[in-house]
Amino acid sequence: MDEFQPPSSGASITTRCCVVGGGPAGLFLGYLLGRAGVEVIVLEKHKDFLRDFRGDTIHPSTLELLHELGLLDEFLGIADKHFESLKLNFEGQDVEGPYFTHLPTKCKFITFAPQWDFLNMLARHGAEFPNFQVHMQSKATGLIFDGDQVVGVKVEGVNGEYEIRADLVVGADGRGSDMRHEAGVEIVEKGIPIDVLWFRVSKAGEVTDNTLARIRDGRMLITIDRGDYFQTGMIINKGSFDDLKQEGLEAFRNRVVEILPALSDGINDIDSWDKVRLLTVQLNHITNWARPGLLFIGDAAHAMSPVGGVGVNLAVQDAVAAANILADPLYNETLTLSDLKRVQQRREPPALHMQRLQVFAHQRLFGGSSVPGKPISISWPLRKMAGLLAPILRRKAGKIIGLGLLQEHIECPSRAPRPAEASAK
Repeated sequence: MDEFQPPSSGASITTRCCVVGGGPAGLFLGYLLGRAGVEVIVLEKHKDFLRDFRGDTIHPSTLELLHELGLLDEFLGIADKHFESLKLNFEGQDVEGPYFTHLPTKCKFITFAPQWDFLNMLARHGAEFPNFQVHMQSKATGLIFDGDQVVGVKVEGVNGEYEIRADLVVGADGRGSDMRHEAGVEIVEKGIPIDVLWFRVSKAGEVTDNTLARIRDGRMLITIDRGDYFQTGMIINKGSFDDLKQEGLEAFRNRVVEILPALSDGINDIDSWDKVRLLTVQLNHITNWARPGLLFIGDAAHAMSPVGGVGVNLAVQDAVAAANILADPLYNETLTLSDLKRVQQRREPPALHMQRLQVFAHQRLFGGSSVPGKPISISWPLRKMAGLLAPILRRKAGKIIGLGLLQEHIECPSRAPRPAEASAK
C-alpha cells in the first residue's frame, strides 16, 4: 500500500463514511467497515495515539470480539497483565470483588493494556484494507449540510483546510464532542460528585496484585502498573482541585502515600502541579443519536463515569453494533435514517441502564462527604449488606463489568481484499 499523503489545502475528498475521532469506538468502527469493503476515513486530531490518561481496562466482551476477528493473540502480547478477579483494599484490608471465571468467553479475565498500543494495532490492521484511511493531525472543524442532511465535514489538516464529503459522518469524538455541539443535539446531564486527578509515580518496589482501588480515611486511589511507573488516579470531590492546591503540593504527596505507602519512593516525581492532570468526570447522554447523514456513538452519545471501567468496552460494543447494522447499506449505497436509528434503538438501552447503575454507585460511595479530597463515605449498613451478599454480588458484578448489558458479536461481512489480493486482480 502506498504511503498516505496528507490532503492538500482546499482539497475535496469523497468517501462512503467519515468517522470523526480515532479512539476505541472510531477506530474499531473504521476497521470493521474497511474489512466489510466500505470506503472509510477516520479523523484523529493528534499526531499519534499516545495519551497518558485514557482508559486502559479491556474486558472479556472486547477480548471476545478480538478473538472473533483473529486479533486476540496479538493483543494479549501487548497487554501489561490480566486478572481473573479484582479486589478492593479498604482501610488496609483486602475485600474480594468481581470475578470473571464464569463468563462464557474465551478470555475469562480483564486486561490492562496501554490504549495507544490497542489503537495502533487497530490502525495498523485497518491499513491492510485498501479502502481504509486514518488522517492523523486532522481536526474536524464543522459539519457540511445540504438542507437538513449532513453530507460531510470540514477538516483542518497538516497542509491546511480541506473537505471530506461522505454518505455518513459518525461522531466518535468523545465526551467533549464538537460534532454533537455542531449538530445541536440535546445533552442530558446526570450530575456527578467527583473528579479524578491523574499523575505518574515512578515504580520502586512491587505492587503487583489485582487491587482495583484502595480506600483509606475516606480517600480513594487507583493505580495502573505501567512497568517502570504507576499511572495513578485520586478521586476527589467535583470542583475541589483548587482547594487541594491551596493546601500545597507536599500535603497532596503525603495524602497519596498515606493511602499507599509503597509509592513513597517515587512520589517526589510530583514536583509541580503541572504533573497532575485534572479529569473532569462526566455522566451524560444525548437524546437523539441520529439525523440524516450523521450518527453518534461511544462517549459522544453517552459519556460514562470511571465506575467499573466500562467506558472503552461500551464504546467498542457501539462500534460493532453500528458496523453490523450499517455495513451492508453503506456498501450498497442504500443507507437511510431508519438504519441509523436502529443503532440507537439497540445500544441506547444498555448504555442508559449502565448509567443508572453508575449513578447508584456514585450516590452510595461518593455522596456523603464535603471535605476536599475525602469523597468516600460508605455507611455501616451498606458495608454489612455487601458482606452478606458478597458471593452473589461478585458474580453479578463480574458479568455486568465483563460483558456489559448487551453483548455484541461480529456479524458484518468480511469482503475487503488484502493488498496482495488486490494487486493480483
